Amino acid sequence: MYLKVLYLLIAYAMAHIAPIEIAGRHFMNTETKEPFFIKGVDYQPGGSSKVAADKDPLSDPEICARDIYLFQKLGVNTVRVYSVSPDLDHDACMTMLAVAGIYLILDVNSPLDNQHLNRYEPWVSYNADYMEHVFKVIDHFGQYNNTLGFFAGNEIINDGLSARRSPPYIRSIVKDMKTYIKQHMSRIIPIGYSAADDLKFRLSLSDYLQCYDENNPDSEVDFYGVNSYQWCGDQTFESSGYDELSKAYAKYSKPVFFSEFGCNAVKPRKFGEVAALFSSKMIDVFCGGLVYEYTLEPNEYGLVQVEDNGSVKLLPDYDALREKYTDVRADSLQQAFEQLQVFMAEMPECEEAYENLKVDTKVPEGITDHLIENGVTVRRGKYIYLTENELTSKFSIHDVDGNELKGPHRIEVINSIDLKSNQSSGTQKSSTSAKKSLSSTTQPTGASSSNSDRSKDKNQDKNHSSELKVNFWLLLVGFISIFVGFVAFSTSI
Repeated sequence: MYLKVLYLLIAYAMAHIAPIEIAGRHFMNTETKEPFFIKGVDYQPGGSSKVAADKDPLSDPEICARDIYLFQKLGVNTVRVYSVSPDLDHDACMTMLAVAGIYLILDVNSPLDNQHLNRYEPWVSYNADYMEHVFKVIDHFGQYNNTLGFFAGNEIINDGLSARRSPPYIRSIVKDMKTYIKQHMSRIIPIGYSAADDLKFRLSLSDYLQCYDENNPDSEVDFYGVNSYQWCGDQTFESSGYDELSKAYAKYSKPVFFSEFGCNAVKPRKFGEVAALFSSKMIDVFCGGLVYEYTLEPNEYGLVQVEDNGSVKLLPDYDALREKYTDVRADSLQQAFEQLQVFMAEMPECEEAYENLKVDTKVPEGITDHLIENGVTVRRGKYIYLTENELTSKFSIHDVDGNELKGPHRIEVINSIDLKSNQSSGTQKSSTSAKKSLSSTTQPTGASSSNSDRSKDKNQDKNHSSELKVNFWLLLVGFISIFVGFVAFSTSI
């Protein structure tokens, strides 16, 4: 018994966050080989109107400490962020997410100029400046193991005009992103698309984006997100239309999940769809979902309200979702997963035409060749050492009745971070070395180097010191565990 306790303590101390990969129609942990179901929330404080080049949701460590603590209490394992600035420092926030056991799905676009595709005039916006931004996001965030994947677009196709003009451009962007990752990243990071659940395009667009085109390989998505708000109030699996939604994607060859869900027509929201989403009725088709959204914005979907002074008030939706997410047990999911009928599905070949879509538009070639060959200049992210104080929120948190909750509000460390392979050599990998690394065993992504750090890393000594601190505490935990086990064993005799 005591040896078992000792083993668990040491295993906990040595744990780290492993990348998520795609296996057939599902996500899977690369180390445990267990299925991974997304139980998450969409996170973009301030909405699109607050997007700026000098600040984003993952650039302020104090705000991250506050919100990631509440993510943990909510029971999420994944967050989606819609817009970031790759030129900012995200190391602290990404490390906080990692130690908390939370993954990131990141959109590569933003509403700023030259950072998104114009759905009505894609031939104007699909240019080198735009794709440089996309590649910088990939290069910066691709170094973190807990970056689960990237969205190449969000609801680009949302009406008849965009459906006639944009589909081939989406596939071109997907191909560019996948090619860049193969050339410059140390692991394959999946690329997906987040779609509006419009019946006019539900089947045709999803089929078009998943199909294999022998003349344009690697242009198909790796996963597919659906933004759906059709389950409201006390509806059921049948009355909400979830039964038909599940049938629509029953034979889809890629992982499918809700990239947004949570109808607010009935308030407060009850999130009855959560139980269905993680039940045997749906996990054969869907890999979980992300509730829209964390902060209260003018559209009134929020789980929490952030005050001007940074304090947070929990809203009734937060408590309701926490209760539903808490009821989703990992062992129940594993048991249901083992009973799945369909694990793999054949990827269809592309057809000449798709209903309500124009897919024969020729997209200009060669726009990204130089960027893909030479890489982009951006500081590559890496995990860092964080103190207990940095993991503790400095802001007050209030319950739904306005009562201040007692602190400390500290992120619980679920995963330790290996900093040994987290150093930057100062130059970006060449195409040859990047391809070589992809053919070998996956290494911690922080080991990748930075194209912009061409001078000697000024933080090298500091990082080395951090490694020593981490190793010291790991050894201390081990010795204490052995001592406790020995004393307990002696006492039992």
